[in-house]
Amino acid sequence: MKIALVGYGKMGHMLEQTALGLGHEVVATVDSFAKDASFKVPQDDGNAVADAVEKSGAEGIIEFTSPASVIGNIKALLPLKLPLVVGTTGWNDKMGEIESLASKTGGTVMHSANFSIGVNMFYRIVEEAAKLVDNFSEYDAAVWEMHHNQKADSPSGTAIDIAKRVLSGLKRKTELVTDAFHGKPEPRQLHVSSTRCGTVPGTHKVFFDSAADTIELTHTARSRQGFASGAVHALENLKSFLDSGKLQPGRLYGMSDVFPGMF
Repeated sequence: MKIALVGYGKMGHMLEQTALGLGHEVVATVDSFAKDASFKVPQDDGNAVADAVEKSGAEGIIEFTSPASVIGNIKALLPLKLPLVVGTTGWNDKMGEIESLASKTGGTVMHSANFSIGVNMFYRIVEEAAKLVDNFSEYDAAVWEMHHNQKADSPSGTAIDIAKRVLSGLKRKTELVTDAFHGKPEPRQLHVSSTRCGTVPGTHKVFFDSAADTIELTHTARSRQGFASGAVHALENLKSFLDSGKLQPGRLYGMSDVFPGMF
């Protein structure tokens, strides 16, 4: 497949290596700052991004940029009607708007807060653990995550997804809190806390705590390789499923759609 990479920072470079290693052709690397990008575009100019991708002859797109740029990029790229995989986080509040735009333009976008296969298995583990803990009222719960100091959003999209899975199983928790507490938390509140430091690729923990003991579930990413591999495979499957009619264009999809039966 001919792939265009929108965003050519550390993740973009790893995506390129991964795509090439899987036999694909990277026909465009689009960025506003990377000196070695094949297309340099003005910052936050989605139309320039779309023009570059269109000129490249790409058959699919992977977008990893920043929360400030992602919505403009998606809006400009959807009318190209190419399978679009988005790994940028920090736009959960815009999902409805993007889903509506996909329907209007006939463009297709697939998004995940985390493309790591291990993280998506971790989601399932957390769901099952929360269901089990729900039987024992003495256990409280919390979510914590740590990322490198260049990450722009907090908490991570992955942490929010993990927290939603805790809520789905632990029925006594009904409210997510991502800010600092300035008083005693209510029993219904699930605290999601964040740390930014150094070059940590990503660590996520779920705590189930009682007076007797603490249960910790942890996923630790060693590098960005897992994210890159998952994103490229997601684009492969998205294009294949669209070509075969298994998925329909004009929609917003997630990991369970492109990896059916796995997550």
